[in-house]
Amino acid sequence: MTMTFADPGAPSLPLHLLAEDTVDGWLSDQLEKVSSWATANGFSGKLGQILVIPGDGGAPACALAGYGNAKSRARGRFPCAGAWSKLPEGVWHIETGPDGAALEEVALGWLLAGYRFDRYTTKPKLKAQLKAPAGVDANRLEIIAAGEALTRDLINTPTSDMGPEQLESAFRDLADKHGATAEVIAGDALLDQNFPLIHTVGRASAQAPRLLDMRWGSTGPTLTLVGKGVCFDTGGLNLKPAASMGLMKKDMGGAATVLGLAHMIMALQLPLRLRVLVPAVENSVAGNAYRPQDVLTSRKGLTVEINNTDAEGRLVLADALALADEETPDCLISMATLTGAARVAVGPDIAPYYTDDQGISSALEAGAAAVADPVWRMPFHTPYEKMIEPNIADLDNAPKGGFAGSITAALFLRRFVDQSPRYTHFDIYGWQPTALPARTAGGVGQGARAVLAALPDILGL
Repeated sequence: MTMTFADPGAPSLPLHLLAEDTVDGWLSDQLEKVSSWATANGFSGKLGQILVIPGDGGAPACALAGYGNAKSRARGRFPCAGAWSKLPEGVWHIETGPDGAALEEVALGWLLAGYRFDRYTTKPKLKAQLKAPAGVDANRLEIIAAGEALTRDLINTPTSDMGPEQLESAFRDLADKHGATAEVIAGDALLDQNFPLIHTVGRASAQAPRLLDMRWGSTGPTLTLVGKGVCFDTGGLNLKPAASMGLMKKDMGGAATVLGLAHMIMALQLPLRLRVLVPAVENSVAGNAYRPQDVLTSRKGLTVEINNTDAEGRLVLADALALADEETPDCLISMATLTGAARVAVGPDIAPYYTDDQGISSALEAGAAAVADPVWRMPFHTPYEKMIEPNIADLDNAPKGGFAGSITAALFLRRFVDQSPRYTHFDIYGWQPTALPARTAGGVGQGARAVLAALPDILGL
């Protein structure tokens, strides 16, 4: 796939991004044949329009791209990204267009529009290439695009090729690429080293459950990322109906997202100490599967009554978060495709997050706006704590009633973090239901770019 900028020394054709209110003024400064061609072809600057201007020999001389207006651009992200496939093959450079963050969004959108998941079938590639626009950090954008591609590839790969073993392989490959260390605790060793919830959730699978642990960096503040790695979720003995099970290859979207984010952090050489934890399991059905009404004891010592085996993600995260919390990192972030309630609340396009730290929230909101990665703060509403407290154990993994499902899941996770004051949890979807500009249908990263943009403020980098 093509997710890099063209050689800056390559011959290229000019591309003019024109907002609706700038078209007439721009055309008035052009040769008559250019303005006549644009007028004859009805170019108005509408968002997504592409018009190739022919030269004297009929070959393209330049192209116009509609940049719309503020209202049309506000209705989506990555303006023009859906139109780049209309350009003829060749190398282009942006000669007229926005600047600053808006130009970076256009440039990143071009890179992301080049993504194709072609592991199992051939797909047409984006024919047009773009030189990095002047003023943008080309290296940073290419690294971000590569991290996003990693996330998408991991989510899109079906569980037949992306079970706990294959996720471990991808994890180790990423560590090797960046000179990080990787350790894995698998199978019954999880019991020996006190990760009982991870073991219990994954023990019914043909592939053993495991905890993946990566470390990188030797100086600077500490950041720990924890990603839910449920490679497939049948629902366990509380078996999902077919319609709900169809997308469960994406239930490791939290792990895929933190790995994409980890790539960005390490490739950019951010001055921090990074730890990445991924509990990798498959929630399967077998004679040794855990059962409703079982009471389990976690790494932290808290007991959990199992009232739904389909609420397994919070269980594996609980042990991983307890481990992370033992080191008291300066910032601890978990990412998971955790609840349908979050989708009901904000839909598939927004990454809801929870934090008790106003500084983190402010940094995330600013970062998200700057990099076109929408997030939304949800409340750690402490009065709902009683909803996750059953009669016979410390915690209930699936409170009855259906109210505030995403909040109660987040509160459950917070119970396993009491040493690290700066904890943030993302309840992401990790999936693009229909193709949109720069986002093919399928796996997608959410929240990673916002976190990356916020880290300098959060950690004082």
